[in-house]
Order: sequence, then structure tokens, then C-alpha cells
Amino acid sequence: MSVHEILPGLPDVPVLRDRCRALAVLEAVMDPAYALFAYDAAWSETEEAALMDNGSGDDYAIVFSAAGAWGRGFAHESAMSPYADDDMALWPYLTEPAFCDEDALRATVVFWRETGDGAWRTGPVEMPGDDPHGYADGARDLFGVLAAGTPEAYRDHAEDYHECPVDLDAVRHVFALRPLTEAVVAALNPEADFAGVAAAAARTGYPVAGGGASM
Repeated sequence: MSVHEILPGLPDVPVLRDRCRALAVLEAVMDPAYALFAYDAAWSETEEAALMDNGSGDDYAIVFSAAGAWGRGFAHESAMSPYADDDMALWPYLTEPAFCDEDALRATVVFWRETGDGAWRTGPVEMPGDDPHGYADGARDLFGVLAAGTPEAYRDHAEDYHECPVDLDAVRHVFALRPLTEAVVAALNPEADFAGVAAAAARTGYPVAGGGASM
């Protein structure tokens, strides 16, 4: 599954931004030391960024600004990786000037959506001819949870990734952007420190309730 199959599943920019924020807060609860998803509401003076890093060589960044949003992802097993080429050459469509400077961009997929656009866009993608497993640019593995955009999709992924049960009602609470409470944090991870999680959530711009509130 390539970026062309993933992009139709992405919502408009404000909804995607909130979805990214929710994923980051969930990960701050599940594993604050090695969070799979993160969100920086102060990426720069004019930008916010959603980040993913699985610790195994795959990562993505989506940058949000008044102009819209752009994203890049890197799947290390993709044949489109610049590291698969002796000259560190990017796959042809990844040389889109908007995403490159003097240094090679570490990416196997890029996409963007300007303010006022009706859909997400990407370059003229030509997938590798020798790709028996359909891995292509790695977009499915990189952005699958984000594109699915449901509490159930995150729950299923998190139970596999963190190897523990995940409370679906608590996940739904966070996906709905309801204020984070001690009860929600405890339901997701009884060992989590609420003060630390609350501080991390606040840095994403996610609302945090006072102590003792319930789901």
C-alpha cells in the first residue's frame, strides 16, 4: 500500500492535527520514556509538529502551519530509501523542491496540503517494480494508524506494540479530546505518573483536568 492509498484516508488539516495530538498523549501515558508518537506545539515560532519514531529505523514528521501541512516519512526497508542507493539518491518524486535543500532528505514518502486545498497531494509516484510484498514506500506501516483514525485502530496497534491490554474507553476519551484525568491515565497505565503525563500533554496543547476527575 503506497501513499496514494493512504492519503484519501487522511482528514482535513485541523482534524489531522487533533488526531496527532491525541496519539501523542496516549503514548505519553503508555510509555513516556519511549513514546511511539509525539507532538510539539512549539516546533517553531510559527509551526507545530507531529512525530513518530518506532526506534527501529522508521519515522515520520508532519509539520503544521498557517500555510497548511506537509509530511515526510522514512521506512528503512523500502526500496525507495536513499540508503539503498550508493549515491544516496532520492527516489525521483522525492526530489520535490519543497522538501529538499542542499542535503538529501531522509524520506521514502512525502505529502502536503495547503490551506484551501480540497485534498492531500503528493508527487508523481512510481513504485519499485520488484516489490513482491507490496511494501512500496512504507506508507502503510508508517501512517496506517493515523489514517485509520479510530480508537479501535490505536488500541489494536498499542496492544501489539506495548504488549499489554489497552482500555478502549480510555482511548476513546482521549480521541474525543476530553480533558485528561487521573482516572483516564490510571486506566491506560496504572504505573504512569499523572503529574508527568499532564505536563507532557499540556506541551501538546491537549486539555488537562484537575486531579481526581473521572472519565
